[in-house]
Amino acid sequence: MSAPTTVIGDGTPASCTSSAVVQAVAGGGVITFACGAAPLTIELEETARVFNDTGPDIVIDGAGLITLSGGGARRILYMNTCDQELVWTTDHCDDQDHPRLTLQNLTFLGGDSSAEQENDGGGAVWARGGRLKLVNTRFFSNQCVDTGPDVGGAAVRVFDQAGDLPVFVVNSSFGGDDGYGGACSNGGGISSIGVSWTIINSLFSFNRAVGNGGNPAQAGTPGGGSGGAIYNDGNTMTLDLCGTRIEHNQVVQHGSAIFFVSNDHTGSIRIDRSVIADNEGGSWYPSYDQISNHDDTPITVTDSVIGDEVIE
Repeated sequence: MSAPTTVIGDGTPASCTSSAVVQAVAGGGVITFACGAAPLTIELEETARVFNDTGPDIVIDGAGLITLSGGGARRILYMNTCDQELVWTTDHCDDQDHPRLTLQNLTFLGGDSSAEQENDGGGAVWARGGRLKLVNTRFFSNQCVDTGPDVGGAAVRVFDQAGDLPVFVVNSSFGGDDGYGGACSNGGGISSIGVSWTIINSLFSFNRAVGNGGNPAQAGTPGGGSGGAIYNDGNTMTLDLCGTRIEHNQVVQHGSAIFFVSNDHTGSIRIDRSVIADNEGGSWYPSYDQISNHDDTPITVTDSVIGDEVIE
C-alpha cells in the first residue's frame, strides 16, 4: 500500500471521531488510522461520502482494528459517480474508471439505510461507478428496508462497475453467527444490478431476505424476499465463487443462498471449492438446491458441496 494521504487520529482513541472519518473520506487518497493499539468502534454521526475528484485510487485501511458503525441509524459509506453533489468528473458517469475504492481490514457494524428515499439498499455500503474492492472486511448486523421488489443489500449494494469488471471480495465475512447477519428485503448480504462479482475465501451466514412476494411483486404483496446471502439481477453478469462458504441464510421467496437472474440470459455462475449448505426457505431451484436462476443459466461447479450433493 502507498504511504497514507491522511491518518485519522493522533494515536489516541479519543482523536478518532466521526467528523475525522467523514472529513478523511471526503478528501480521498489512502486513509489509515492511528487510534491506539486496541480495537476501536467509531460510530458515525453522518454517512461518509466518497467524492469523485479525490482519487483516482482511494483506500480505507483499518489495520484490523477499526470498526465503523452506523449506530443502527444510518448508512456508513456512500459512493456514486453519477451524484452531482459528489462532483461529476466525466460525461459517462455510469462507466468511468474512477474512483477505485478499496475497503480493507475494516469492520462495518450496524449500518441502516431503511430511511433512505433515493439510492435505497446498501445498509453499510452503497457504490455506483468506478470500482469497488473488499479485502479482509467484516459486515455485522447491517440492514436496509424490509420490503420492496428490487431493493437489497443489507451490507453492500453495487451498480455500474467500470468496463463491467467484477467487484472483488476477498477474505471477507457477512454475518458469521446467529444475530450478526444482515437483513433486507432482498440480499441479506450483498445485492447488485448488472454487476459481476468474484468472491474468494469468504463467508456468508445468518443473513436474511425478509421481503415477501418476489420481483415483480405478486398481487397483494409488497415484493422482495429473495437472495438470503447474494442477490444478483441485470444483464451480462457473472458470479464466481472460490473457497467460499454460504450457510444458515434464510429467505421468504427465492434463493436461500443465491438469487441470480440475468434478464438477457447471458449470465453465468462458477462455483469452485465452496460449500453452500443449510440455507433455509424459498423455492425455484431448477439446477441446484438453494440457488435460484433461469434454467438456461450456465453453472459450473467443481470440488464443492451444494446442499446434500458433493460435486467433484
